[in-house]
Amino acid sequence: MDAAELALLLTPEGLRLLDSLPPYDSKGDVVRIVSELRATGHSPELVAAVLTQARLRHRAEAKFGPFAARMLFTEAGLEQATRLSVAARHAERYRSASIRRVADLGCGIGADALAMAALDLEVFAVERDESTAAIAAYNLAPWEGVTVQHGSAEDADLGGADAAWLDPARRSERGRLRDPADWSPSLHFAFGLAERMPVGVKLGPGIDRELIPEEAEAQWVSVDREVVELGLWFGPLARPGIRRAALVITAAGATELTGEHDSEDAELGTLGEYLYEPDGAVIRARLIGDLARTIGGRMLSEGIAYVTADTSVDTPFATRFRIIEQLPLDERTLKKALRERGIGRLEIKKRGVDIDPAEFRKRLAPRGDGSATLVLTRVAERRVALLVERAPGIAS
Repeated sequence: MDAAELALLLTPEGLRLLDSLPPYDSKGDVVRIVSELRATGHSPELVAAVLTQARLRHRAEAKFGPFAARMLFTEAGLEQATRLSVAARHAERYRSASIRRVADLGCGIGADALAMAALDLEVFAVERDESTAAIAAYNLAPWEGVTVQHGSAEDADLGGADAAWLDPARRSERGRLRDPADWSPSLHFAFGLAERMPVGVKLGPGIDRELIPEEAEAQWVSVDREVVELGLWFGPLARPGIRRAALVITAAGATELTGEHDSEDAELGTLGEYLYEPDGAVIRARLIGDLARTIGGRMLSEGIAYVTADTSVDTPFATRFRIIEQLPLDERTLKKALRERGIGRLEIKKRGVDIDPAEFRKRLAPRGDGSATLVLTRVAERRVALLVERAPGIAS
């Protein structure tokens, strides 16, 4: 969003017009609304600005719920913003550590600062991009204990802050920035700050694990089976005795698997009646072995993130499948098996084999009214196809 568009949007006319729009729905609605707004004398620039915000507010409901209806967004800001359910847990870390004033360095549109303010923490928010800083100021205006400053994290005066929160920008106009030295602020700056005060850092879940400082608590977070972030916590924000954690958030609630370090894999064993697919956060945290032991399971093959067991165990940390049949990973054999069972709706999962599931499904050409899941993997280093069905349970 450029400055001219934002200036139009932040006028009383622009905000009233935005709030008067019906919920964003289809392309047909947009065409009709544009015609109606232009007919009442609104400029093309203002109409475009408010419709863009209406669309972003609609998308933002998944992250912010009812709060989205009074917020402003940018495309990039919404994409990188922390979900409110996760931001609330960030904020609780600071409150539990008896921290009163947090410097939010690189605050974006203000998602984490909003959650902190809701817990009565004072927040000094800093944002490098001028338009994004103005949007954050608008979003955070209802909270008296929040101030927003346009500037860089590196130049911010942290004299009054008890702790800091950083969500480095990892994209530019040219796309994703892969070198942590190019992030804003850089990872070096964030880790250096952690040597001076309590710090939390939000990173992408796929970051090179070699970059994680030994003293940090590393918590991978998944929401509805999607791994959304890695949080690194330093000083009193890190929990004693925990260096690896997998936080799994679903509609049923939040549960966590923790460890003092990466867990050792469980022993290899024969294929049982059930297959468990660990949640992505558990895989990223390398706590698969601990999960396997809690359900009496064993590993299928070295380096493969599947667990098998003889019994059906409810766990929030994995999706459970009942194994119908083990088949050779052979296209002709699998075609015949699917045809005999009348399976037309086929989900394909794979680990440890170099196969494109979408292309492989086309070649299998499933037909029929039945449905199943096909898992392509290795059992004791042998390539196999497991015909499975999802077993009902709290994680399925």
